[in-house]
Parts: sequence; C-alpha cells; structure tokens
Amino acid sequence: MLPPPAPGLHRRDFLRWTGLTVLGATTVGATGCSVLSGGDSAAGGQAGAGALTVACQRSLDNLDPHGPFAATEQIRLFGQQVFDTLVERRDGELVPSVAAGWDNPEPAVWRFTLRDDVVFHDGAPLTAEDAAYSVTRQAGADSPLASLWSALESAQAENPTTLVLRTEQPLGTVLANLSLLRLLPAGKTEASDFFRSPIGSGAFRVSSFVPGDRVELEGNAQYWNGAPASNRLVLRSIAEETTRVTALESGEVQLTWPLPADQIARLQQNSDLRVYVEPSYQHWFNWFNCSRAPFTDPRVRKAMWHALDTRSLADNIFSEAATVAQAPIASAVFGFQAQEPYAYDPQLARNLLAEAGMPDGFSTSLIWNRTQAPQVRQVAETFISAWREIGVEVIPQELEEAQWLERLLALDWDMDLQTNVTASGDADYTLGRLYLSSANRLGYANPELDDVLTGARRSVDQAEREQLYGRACRILWDDAAAIWPIEMRMNFATRTDVTGFQPTPHEAPDLGPVSRAV
Repeated sequence: MLPPPAPGLHRRDFLRWTGLTVLGATTVGATGCSVLSGGDSAAGGQAGAGALTVACQRSLDNLDPHGPFAATEQIRLFGQQVFDTLVERRDGELVPSVAAGWDNPEPAVWRFTLRDDVVFHDGAPLTAEDAAYSVTRQAGADSPLASLWSALESAQAENPTTLVLRTEQPLGTVLANLSLLRLLPAGKTEASDFFRSPIGSGAFRVSSFVPGDRVELEGNAQYWNGAPASNRLVLRSIAEETTRVTALESGEVQLTWPLPADQIARLQQNSDLRVYVEPSYQHWFNWFNCSRAPFTDPRVRKAMWHALDTRSLADNIFSEAATVAQAPIASAVFGFQAQEPYAYDPQLARNLLAEAGMPDGFSTSLIWNRTQAPQVRQVAETFISAWREIGVEVIPQELEEAQWLERLLALDWDMDLQTNVTASGDADYTLGRLYLSSANRLGYANPELDDVLTGARRSVDQAEREQLYGRACRILWDDAAAIWPIEMRMNFATRTDVTGFQPTPHEAPDLGPVSRAV
C-alpha cells in the first residue's frame, strides 16, 4: 500500500513518481479505466480496427511488477495482461495457473509442479528457475508486497518444472501471495532498459511505452492459455472522469470502471449499456495516529466514530456504490467476520469525550491525498462537520500526493483519510501488513492482536486462519483502532457489443477474453 523507494530509486524521484501515481490502497473508486474503440478517441491517437484502448485515470510511470508501485491499480492491471502467476484467484478460490499443482509435504515446505508449455515473449521457456528468481526478487524488493514474504527462507528449482519454497515457519498465505507474484525471466531484469519493454509470458506483450501517457500491447498468439480475443490493447491515461463517461455513452468507449456514484442509476437505464455492480475488496478508513494524544485513548476514538452517520454517508454520497462497513476488511475478502456497526449517537460521543477528560472537545487535524478518490473531499467535509457537532474542531489538510505520502510514512499527522484494497483477497494482505505492531503504520500496538495475526499467518489450516482473522476483525473493531465507515462495491459498464468481459472485485480484470463487434 505504502511503498518505500526501490533500490537505486532516489527519494526525490520516488516522490516525483508517486506524485503522479495513486497507490494500491486507493484503487477502487479512486481510479478508473475505459476501453475505447479503434479510431480517434478521447485518449487521442489511432487505435486501429478491433483494438481496445483502456483509458485509466492514473498514469503508468513504471512497469516493474515487483517495484515500488507493485500494489497500484495501474501496475496490477498492466501485470494481469503481460505476466503470468503461479496461482490465481478465481471466483474466490485459489486455482492453478502456471503451477499445474502443488503440495505442502511439511508445514514450512511447499512444492509446485509447473506446466512445461509456457514460454516468455522472447521464446525462452518459463522454468522453475524463473519462478524461484521471481519469488526471491519480490521478497527482497523495497516494495509494498515484500512484507508478504518476510518469512521466506529459500526458493529453489529442483528441476525445470519443480519449485520448492521453504519458509522460516509455516506460512498459510503462500498461495494467496503467489496470486500477486508476477513471473519474470531470471537473469534479464537487471538490464537498464528491461522495464522499458519488459518480457513476460502473458496474453499480451509490450510493443511501446511512453511513461505517463500510454503503454501499447499486442496479442500473444502463442499464449499457453489461448490467444487473446483482441490483437491490440492500449493502456492510456485519461484523467477526466466526465470525459470517460461521455465517451461511454457516445459509443466511443466500450468499457469503463468505476462509474461515478451519482450516475450509476442513470447509466443503468441506458439500453446501450450493461452495468455491473459487484462486491469488491475495497473499503475506506479514517486512521487515528494512536501514538499521539488524544487518540491514545480508545474512548476518544470511539467517540469520533459514534459521531458519524455512516448509513447516510453511504446512501447520500455513494448511493449504490457503497454499503456500511462491518469489519476492517471488505465482506468479499477471505477472513471477513461481520461486526456490529457503531451506532450514530452524538450524545454518546459527547459522553465518551467527557469520560476521557475532554467535556469541551478538542482540536485536531485530518490529512488526505487530494487525488485519493473523487469523493475524498466530500467525505472529509462530512466527517469534519459531524465532529464539530460534538465539540471537536478539525483542521482540514488536503495535500498533494507526494507531501501526503511523506507525512504519512513519518507518522506526521493526527488523522488520515483514505481507501484500501485487499489485493490478494486474503485478510493477511490488509490486517497482517497494516495492523501488526511491527508495521507501525498508525502508531497502534496491541500484543493480543499481534498473537492472533501471527498465528493466522503461520497456520496452513485455512479454516483455522479464517477463524483467527475473525478474531482480529473483532479486536480492531472493538478497540476502534481506526474508523472503517464503508466498503465499496465494484462497478463496471460495457457497451452491449462487448463480449467476454467478467467483472472482478478489484480493478485489475483479465482483458484477454474481451472483444467487441467491429
């Protein structure tokens, strides 16, 4: 979610890039993509007959799927088309991809059997050596995904089709983690220009890349899982949300996501469109800096939550695009356990503040990244207004992304408003990465929670893991370590002449099967 600089990437360059790019924590509802037809488009340029152009609100500035932007929506979308994974999550289940099968012969040992018919775009076979290299590279990167592999002891190729992973202790998240791990060719990524046109083994290969503008892909006719339905795909940035929706309705755009919350109902009435509204992996949160008074006191944190009418927030700002949250993760995520929502009760909020020694309230501040989501300022203003009613004066601090990120990482804030997406679909990705005391993302430390999350991460019994994550949800919720007001619904709209599209709970759908009538 919040990546530090990668090796060889200077801090100033990192901040410059992150000033152009929203992190994976801000994907659903914060970023959007559209598929435009061949010919002149809102993205500009000539796409060509039968081509698909995906116009994303956020730009692609770096194509390294293991690097500092590995968790961002745009890199995950790009990676889905160009690189393979050993395992994939499909309909909520972890299923084989390049790994045809696996076993777990010892608690800390995993053995994977790879397909023998997968080749990279340059014609070289993809082997267990490449898989071992990719795991090791991701684990050692300064990347938001590196912490998923903190327990990795070794990744070794026993033979060309057998990969063995050993961990320092049992790691129940191995399969979920591998669903995010993009496979790269061993010994080639260190070339200075490799990530200008990276080699993968996916349904599309890179034909050109203009940082900040577009990456053009061509279909891989030799793809082991079947040639893509379109022979050309262009991922291009179009920042203006209104432009994308207008292009959709005019027929220039065939596919777009997410839809503006206030336009979903209207678009559903358009007979030329198909609108999908699905559960997602994304939620909003308001973090407290729990190391800074008065948020060291859970009574204050609970008071702030009871002051908010989350039902009205969901209905009035997000309409069909959101529901009231019931856990620190979205309901579609493995490990979710529903909790009782905090009641909207301003008087109870005032009483709690009085119990905490602040009957007259207090002053504090709230930071947010202005490009976090189209509704972020409106949500912030709604919160600030509600808190004023209980005597809490909040100074709004809307920041440019680079400044926001720098302060967030330094814990130089009182409260922080943002979104999060559980990219792997597994609770550990959010709960384990963000709320372990050692993560120190929001100054929150809870030894009981640490024990539960560590136990869940180490268990290879998925039923036990699910139960433990349910306990973690309860601990965080009852302690009000943050406010989790709403979870988002993922929404997509296609023209009726689009075929092969399958909606996903995240913003990195597989576009290989998608085509349009021409």
